[in-house]
Order: sequence, then structure tokens, then C-alpha cells
Amino acid sequence: MQVFDFGISVFEHFFDPKKRLFIGYLMAALGIAFFWLLISKKLTIRHALRKIFDRRVFFSTSSRADFKVFLINRAFTLFISPLLLTQLVVATFIFNLLLKVDWGTWSFALAPSKAVVVASFTFCVFVLDDFTKYIVHRWMHKWPLLWSLHKVHHSASHLTPITIYRTHPLEGIVFSLRSAFTQGLSIAVFFYLFGNQVDLFTVLGANVLVFAFNVAGSNLRHSHIGIQYWRWLEYILISPAQHQLHHSIAEEHYDKNFGATLALWDWLFGSLHHSVETEGLALGVSDDTSDAAHGLYALYVLPLLEMGRYLTKRTKELKPALRRVVHRVPWRAKLGLKNRIKSSS
Repeated sequence: MQVFDFGISVFEHFFDPKKRLFIGYLMAALGIAFFWLLISKKLTIRHALRKIFDRRVFFSTSSRADFKVFLINRAFTLFISPLLLTQLVVATFIFNLLLKVDWGTWSFALAPSKAVVVASFTFCVFVLDDFTKYIVHRWMHKWPLLWSLHKVHHSASHLTPITIYRTHPLEGIVFSLRSAFTQGLSIAVFFYLFGNQVDLFTVLGANVLVFAFNVAGSNLRHSHIGIQYWRWLEYILISPAQHQLHHSIAEEHYDKNFGATLALWDWLFGSLHHSVETEGLALGVSDDTSDAAHGLYALYVLPLLEMGRYLTKRTKELKPALRRVVHRVPWRAKLGLKNRIKSSS
């Protein structure tokens, strides 16, 4: 039964329109890449197909590691998902808090039509979800503890649609909690304000805006097809080439283009970098492209060891500051605190 559930967990990503790897989205990305190579790059049909299905990309050591991580993480998710916080729990908690707030004489007096409520909810869920992705992604790069995990994703030296799932399981938990909080907050606030009018505009069960983003070639962001948008559009939407630049090892590309869908956040917070020609762009976290860099030990164990070393170092750095605090504590409390420090050393 567990084997059967695992098989469903793996293959559902290709048949569920709520998942990035839905076969319809993959076909859309394939079509966009094909016609872009024909029209923009002036390639023949034969050369365009050869470019898209480049064996050096899909059978590289990096890509083979992506497939392994994808399968292992799906198995991990099968067991860990029931233990994680869900959007329903978050929504219920926040909704009950809102009910307990005494708003005084102030009244919302909101009575929009159902269509306006649904459109607003659909838009707000999409924007808030994208904004929190930007924030957490930026934290992943800025905080050493989180970067230890996120390096797993950036260690890919070739990009394919499967690379989006090349993440350490602990990073997956972080983003799962982010999603639960974001969607739970949106649901709670809208249900509090508008009650049973709240719903989503969907296509095949997916948020219509997410569906549009995926149909427009979201999978090309993790690919070797460097499609660039018009400069003005790259202030609003992240182009495939912009995200590929985000994976570059070039120093001038560090900490740029954190956005998932919208480039607007990068523009507002100073991390925007317009696309460049991606041919010859070196990807990864270093110039180490050896098999060891894509091995399971490097992808799963080394991040944990690096986190342990960082925490140990920080603990040692904090001890002198803690001792200074101890000397300012009254002697009765100081005695107990000193004993605890000694016993923990």
C-alpha cells in the first residue's frame, strides 16, 4: 500500500494542474521554447529540437541528481506531510482571533458583489503568496543557516524543470509552513469580511493567475532556454533568463532576482537584474562540477553538518556576551545562572 501511495505521489505531479510539472504546462513550455528558437534565434526546426532536447543537459550529472532528489523528497513528503501545519489550521486560528477582537463602533460596512469578492480573493492570494516566496527566498540567501540548505538547489550546474524540486527536505518544510501561513491568513481574513461569498477563480482547479503563469512557460525558468522579455516587462515579471541569471556563479549576479513570478518585489527592494544572454553562463555555487558535488551525501548530509558548525561557532561567540550579562545580575540570581552555564559547558 505504501509503495502504491508513493507511486501516486510521484506521478500526480504530472497530471495535477496545481503542480508545476503538470504535463500541460510542460507542453506549453516546449511550444514556447520551440517557436522562440525559430523566430528569435532563427534556428531551423531540426536545430531547435536538438537545442531543446540537448542530451548534455538532460543526461548530465547534475540532472541525474535532480531526478534522484525528486524521488527521495517525494518519499519524504509522503511521511512528513501529515505532521505539518496546514492552511486550514492556520485559517481557523486566525479566524477565531478576529472574532474575539472588539472593533468598537467601527463597522466594515462591506457589501461588494460575489464576483468582486472572488476576483479580489484570487488576486490577493496570488500576490501575497508570491510576496512571501520572495521574502523567504531572500532569507534563504542572506541567513547562513538557511543558505546551508538552499545551496542544495543552487548546486545544480544544469537546469531542467525537475530542478525546482532539487531542494533539501528541511527547506521544503520551511516553504510548506510559509504556504500554510500565507494561504491560511488570506482565507481567514476574507471569510471574516465576506463570509460564504469567498471563492477562487480557477482553471482545472488551479488559481487562474497561477494557471496563466504556468501556461506562459513557468518551467522555462529552470531550463537552458534563455528567453528574455522586453526590458519594461522584466520590471514586472521574472523572465526565464532572469531566473537563470539568479543561478549564475558570477559575482555580479549574486543575490539578484529572488522573485518567483513577479519581478516587482526585486524592483522595489533593489535586487532586480535585467536578463543577459545566457549562453555560456556558468551555473551553480562554485566551479566544482565533479560528481561528488551532486552526490546524495553532498546534497543531504553536508548541509546538516554545515548548519551544525555554524550553530557551534555562534554559540561560542555568544558565550562572552552571556558572561557579561551574568556579571550584571544580582548575586543570588547570578549564582544560579553561573551554575547552569558551567553545567552546560
